Amino acid sequence: MIHTITLRIQPDKLDDLEFIKISAAKLLKLDVQDIDLVQVLRRSVDARGSRPVFQVQVAVYQGEDATELFCPVFYQGVKQRKKVLIVGSGPAGLFAALRLIERGLTPIVLERGKDVKARRFDLKTLQAAGQVNPNSNFCFGEGGAGTYSDGKLYTRSTKRGDVKKILSIMVQHGAVKDILVNAHPHIGSNKLPRIIKAIRDTIEKCNGQIHFNSRVTDLILKNNKILGAQTENREFLADAVILATGHSARDIYELLDKRHILMEAKDYAMGVRVEHSQELINAIQYGTYKDSHFLPAASYSLACQVGKTGVYSFCMCPGGMVIPAATATGELVLNGMSNSARTMPHANAGVVVTIGQAQYQGYEKFKHFAGLELQKETEKKAFHAGGSTQAAPAQRLTDFIKGRISSTLPTTSYIPGMVTYPLQEVLGPHISGALKQAFQIFGQKMKGYVTEDATLLAVESRTSSPVRIPRVKDTWMHPQIKGLFPLGEGSGYAGGIVSSAIDGDTGADAVCAYLG
Repeated sequence: MIHTITLRIQPDKLDDLEFIKISAAKLLKLDVQDIDLVQVLRRSVDARGSRPVFQVQVAVYQGEDATELFCPVFYQGVKQRKKVLIVGSGPAGLFAALRLIERGLTPIVLERGKDVKARRFDLKTLQAAGQVNPNSNFCFGEGGAGTYSDGKLYTRSTKRGDVKKILSIMVQHGAVKDILVNAHPHIGSNKLPRIIKAIRDTIEKCNGQIHFNSRVTDLILKNNKILGAQTENREFLADAVILATGHSARDIYELLDKRHILMEAKDYAMGVRVEHSQELINAIQYGTYKDSHFLPAASYSLACQVGKTGVYSFCMCPGGMVIPAATATGELVLNGMSNSARTMPHANAGVVVTIGQAQYQGYEKFKHFAGLELQKETEKKAFHAGGSTQAAPAQRLTDFIKGRISSTLPTTSYIPGMVTYPLQEVLGPHISGALKQAFQIFGQKMKGYVTEDATLLAVESRTSSPVRIPRVKDTWMHPQIKGLFPLGEGSGYAGGIVSSAIDGDTGADAVCAYLG
């Protein structure tokens, strides 16, 4: 017999399996000796009371063999001649490649950037010297933007595909099994590169190919059918092409536009990175609980409506750091990351404002690139406001709300540094006005959140793509170009590691259906 129950466990007892077993026996009114195994299925922090506890769902086994939390996928070498070209090695591209191998097709992945190990040098150069390599940065390179941005695996896209399968494949390639049970799982930027490397090894061992430093410069088309792609050095032919380039590959949008391939503007969001001390966020969320060292670094999720405009926190990084995510010289873009332990002294999150058609007035001449042009213009303003370096224009949260320049700024995790600046001049009236009202609402929801020791850094602008590459609902193929499959964040259909991976996994099935 298998019983599924939920226990409330004190933080200091979370890893004590014998205590959990005894607690389960008491709840079920069983003798401890009659229980063969207690298996944790899911756990989350409940901090609503004065004393935080963990809600732990467990399976209690009596006379039954335990089932594995995950089932590994057995990948075999591909022998079929049919080849699928995948442009981009982010989550959508890599999981599409794995699924194609499962289905017996050969993936050929083209990545404009470098492998995870070689990529580190360019990230250090960007942070220390402010030099942007347009093909190797926090957005471009093996694993995509997610590789060095914490590895948060929480998603609401549970109806779009098999989340458990995606997490299981990550465990199969080296992630800790905790991601299968934690309510808000993450891997950490220090561990993700090894997992990405292991996925690459699987692809190559199964006769798939991954080509680094291979930026696509043109598409090979004939009679509205795609036959392959051209890089700076080589031509690649294939039976189908997957576009999984991520939300920052603007040159791909420009290439599609040059080829008169249909695209459309979509809503997205822009705003700031908000940085607090992690100690403060812990105190707000956990109160005065004396054994808080048994708890994970506290996070938060905030959202509100300001009139018809949505404002929400995005990509919250407890115990992490703010990073420069620019992909070209002359722009300033911010993101956040944290390592697996989340032990750094600062917490940061994007707080962003929805950008839609109403904000595209004045940009109509750019048509489907209206949102993209607004995004680019804002990033250039941020760059110049920071002194034309990767230093970020910044303002104390309280000063921003009151509309005054900060005479000093708190300490920051952002390595390139900060320059005091009135952020309204960077963000414009729509974003600034919505943020000012939203922060006051957030301060009511989280007492202590609005403080002069919190810093706003600009600009958080790459929350999602401002452009969508359309696809037909049933076939997942572009409506105009036969054999072209737009997938992932860059095509406007996902947001985050897991939802992008799901899109890649499911999209690969659509490619298989097309190729028969």
